Amino acid sequence: MKNPLFLLFLFLSFSSHAQWTDLFNGKDLKAWKTSENPNSFRVENGELIIEGPRGHLFYEGLNLRNFEVHARVKTYPGANSGLYVCTAFLEKDWPKQGYEIQVNNSHTDWRRTASVYGIQDAKETYVKDGEWFDLNVIVQGNKITTKINGQTVIDYTETAERANGTDPRKLQAGTIAIQAHDPKSKVAYQQIQVREIK
Repeated sequence: MKNPLFLLFLFLSFSSHAQWTDLFNGKDLKAWKTSENPNSFRVENGELIIEGPRGHLFYEGLNLRNFEVHARVKTYPGANSGLYVCTAFLEKDWPKQGYEIQVNNSHTDWRRTASVYGIQDAKETYVKDGEWFDLNVIVQGNKITTKINGQTVIDYTETAERANGTDPRKLQAGTIAIQAHDPKSKVAYQQIQVREIK
């Protein structure tokens, strides 16, 4: 039989690793900073609603390298959004640093939800518009793993050439950002959480 103190140690170690931090409080956008078109982001009935011209919502004060992000998301017909990881604030244009994880179940862009956009893309649609789903992004070492409702969609391994190259789309310490893509895209986020991976 295992020593009870050893089992307690294992439990506490697992618990500290597994703790989530809520980045969205369901009330306002405190601790978030918008780039272009701040009116594309609003809080309504406990949900972050993204609808309007291009803009990005960056979480301030986050600088993680190995972590997991969990978001509860709902897309509306024809919507396009994205969840950026390992990124940094940029006042205008699309974020240059880090990777975009696509959120798109029916937009004309064929790259579907959980794609590592333009790097390793998924063509399959796993969820329908109007349904809440869980999107998880795990960033650890040189890998990005994306999941929809617990099912792995993408396992991407960054090459040494990309990691050491000049393209800012690479794994590095940074924050997360949420994308408003265009005026016809409406997406809701109900929960956004992060936990560090040691």
